[in-house]
Amino acid sequence: MELSTITQPLMLSLKVAGFATVFSFLLAIFLAFLLARKSGPLPACIDAFCTLPLVLPPTVIGYYLILVLGRRGLIGQTLADFGINFIFSLKGAVVAATLVIFPLIYKSARAALEQVDERLENAARTLGASELRVLLTISLPLASKGIFAGIILAFARGMGEFGATLMVAGNIPGKTQTLSLAIYAAFQAGDDATATLLVLITSLLCIFLLLSAEMVLKLSVYLRRAP
Repeated sequence: MELSTITQPLMLSLKVAGFATVFSFLLAIFLAFLLARKSGPLPACIDAFCTLPLVLPPTVIGYYLILVLGRRGLIGQTLADFGINFIFSLKGAVVAATLVIFPLIYKSARAALEQVDERLENAARTLGASELRVLLTISLPLASKGIFAGIILAFARGMGEFGATLMVAGNIPGKTQTLSLAIYAAFQAGDDATATLLVLITSLLCIFLLLSAEMVLKLSVYLRRAP
């Protein structure tokens, strides 16, 4: 078994999950802050749309992406004219993973932001703080624990994304083959040793992430209570 069989899918998985988590975080925080404590038909529809990838099969998400970003998709040809191609590329894998994990950060962030004392935010606004400053200095720090939990779950989920990534980015070794795709390829090829090793690496990595997140949260609580 070549070392690259392990290292390439691992590094690609970390890269895809990392970029997807960053993009999801930025969009999720913006929408969560915008929709927190909002009621009515329009906010409810936007919330349902943001949550939809959480319940849709990944293959459905992948199919929608192909309809939009494919060569014959809604904007695929236009993007191709500018030299931008998402299909069978690392960029496509990142986009697919971003859509799949986005609801995990969004729902966590919105729930956490809704728990923030609104009087503190209004006091900052009264003193002349902009909405961006309120978000950065009041809302996010107070909601950080819930948001952090969502980020860790999203990153771990991004590490294991399979269906949407396979449809959009394909399973190209060294280019788009993440850990989950490498496991599938090894199993299909009858290489049980490689498949088992990759499964163990993925499982241990996800366990490490979850345990690390728990330790960080406990440490933050301890530091806040310390005199």
